[in-house]
Amino acid sequence: MEKNKMKHYENYVLGEWFKGKGNEKSLHNAINGDLIGYASSEGINFDEVMNYARDYGGAKLRKMTFQERGIMLKKLALHLHSKKNMFYPVSFLTGATKIDSWIDIEGGIGNLFANASLRRQFPDLPFHVEGNAAMLSKNGSFIGHHIMVPKHGVALHINAFNFPIWGMLEKIAVNLMAGMPAIIKPATITSYLTNIMFEEIIKSNILPEGCLQLICGSARGILDNIKSEDVITFTGSAETGKKLKSHPLVVENAVSFNMEADSLNCSVLGEDSVPGTSEFDIFIKEVSKEITVKAGQKCTAIRRVIVPENLIEDVNNALSTKLNKTTIGNPQLEGVRMGSLAGKEQVIEVTEKINQLKKSQEIIYEKELELVGALKEKGAFISPTLFLNNNPFSKKDCHDIEAFGPVATIMPYKNIDEAIELSRMGKGSLVSSIITNDMKIANEFVVGAANMHGRILVLNEACAKESTGHGSPMPLLTHGGPGRAGGGEEMGGIRGIKHYLQRTAIQGHPTTITEITKQYQVGAKQNTSGPHVFRKHFDDIKIGDTVITEKHKVTLDDIENFADLSGDKFYAHMDENSLEDTIFTERVAHGYFILSKAAGLFVDPDKGPVLLNYGIDECRFIKPVYPGMTIGVRFTAKEKIIQEKKEDENFEKGIVKFLVDVYDDEDETVMLATILTMVKK
Repeated sequence: MEKNKMKHYENYVLGEWFKGKGNEKSLHNAINGDLIGYASSEGINFDEVMNYARDYGGAKLRKMTFQERGIMLKKLALHLHSKKNMFYPVSFLTGATKIDSWIDIEGGIGNLFANASLRRQFPDLPFHVEGNAAMLSKNGSFIGHHIMVPKHGVALHINAFNFPIWGMLEKIAVNLMAGMPAIIKPATITSYLTNIMFEEIIKSNILPEGCLQLICGSARGILDNIKSEDVITFTGSAETGKKLKSHPLVVENAVSFNMEADSLNCSVLGEDSVPGTSEFDIFIKEVSKEITVKAGQKCTAIRRVIVPENLIEDVNNALSTKLNKTTIGNPQLEGVRMGSLAGKEQVIEVTEKINQLKKSQEIIYEKELELVGALKEKGAFISPTLFLNNNPFSKKDCHDIEAFGPVATIMPYKNIDEAIELSRMGKGSLVSSIITNDMKIANEFVVGAANMHGRILVLNEACAKESTGHGSPMPLLTHGGPGRAGGGEEMGGIRGIKHYLQRTAIQGHPTTITEITKQYQVGAKQNTSGPHVFRKHFDDIKIGDTVITEKHKVTLDDIENFADLSGDKFYAHMDENSLEDTIFTERVAHGYFILSKAAGLFVDPDKGPVLLNYGIDECRFIKPVYPGMTIGVRFTAKEKIIQEKKEDENFEKGIVKFLVDVYDDEDETVMLATILTMVKK
């Protein structure tokens, strides 16, 4: 086909699709080598692109609340999920099997869903209020707090070739949730798959214009436009990451740089997991899977297989048998379990690394390629390769050299201390796993190895059926690792989102801090006028609206009756002769009686806008309450969070958090709690 008739995978910048004007890179089918198109970024003004994101897209996102951003992500996830089948045929061109593609496509979309759900843990504000207030004065008129606001920069995502969709979605899920725009730079070699999904994102019109831009061609020189509030996230080789991280402007402007580098991850077979046990079979299955899924092109793949020295032969035989049954070829054909590398360039690179590893260790498994529906000379295929290193403490290449393909090294250990030390010799990894049913072994390994691994999976029969596996980072857990792995943390639920926010301490009077945070702070001005708060709709409730209740004198009968009703007959409530050497001077009222009585005092019982009370947060019993003491409640609207209207509901609603401050005759607080109510709009 003539070049001008081939597809040009365009960039999306400054609100429009842009075809590069030269220096095109040809893109090839990894299975048969056919030319499928071109990509170029020639002619793009990166300074304009970054300013467009900061000033136009960012301004829109920063005005949205966390709830609005979360709902936006959910809508995008639902839309892409409805279109998922259109991405699979393109994914196959990268050499990915159906399972490989599922991880990339639906795993990436799942990341959007997971991060969208985090909106429930954030306030209904454009910024986050973090933690609790700090009391900075004796009488409480001066306090401190922390807020986290979106940075006024752009997130630059430089992604690897191995997961063209997941790599994009797992990153934008957190920066969009935080209120920050992004520029996506996928590896050009597989950018055609990223491009197809990105095009669908733009067509959906779900995201504000300017919050996402795409560069399929080279982005060389883009860091020359980096500023202090920008965030760079990089996934790829440690060598490339170090070069980017040391860019003069990154250093000079103290730019936040998150690196997730390929690492020499390991899996350890516990000494208890001998042949014949479920754990041994799980180990063989897991290692084999990590070698062959994505043809080993995963930053989390197992590179080092650490095995008790007396089980080396058993593991070698079992793994070789398993790998021998792996059908390699065209991933679109039934029965094919392993596809190709992403391109011929990767074959050359992986082969070079294999040759380097050969110098210090022995190949014990290498398969003669018998491809199904593909030709070796045309596609980017390579055999699974197993090495044996009989002395990994002195032959250290396996701890330094990574072949980014279906390659792993088996090595022996004598005891758990040696296994821990071998795991650490990788100089920092994204993930380690140990397969054991011995809790002592599990404990020793995790505690001993955790400081050099970003994630540790403890796998055994009890969790194997539901485990997501060694190589699967999860959206709500951190993904990153120390040392060689880059020292960064991607994802991680709220932790990942905070990466794009600036934390700032604020100080002032509780009333001032309440006004800024839109969350009531103890000691702030309260509004006690107007109807009971349970008579008000969600829209009408203001932060600081307070009900001062009637009071109740606690009696011995209250304690006796509550003990009979609840069954709680703890000695401090029931036996005055058992109080010696305790903090109590007489029989004390149950904390849960105080909480229950508080509800009886603050509730307005008639039907109204309040639909239900569905939880209690941060309940604390601060001071003992004895018979004869009088208690009252200050019931204050603390925080409001709008809720998404569901299709089967005929009214809108929101969540109101109320502070329950129970105080005694001396006006001292005896109990504090936060209750969560659902209130009609």
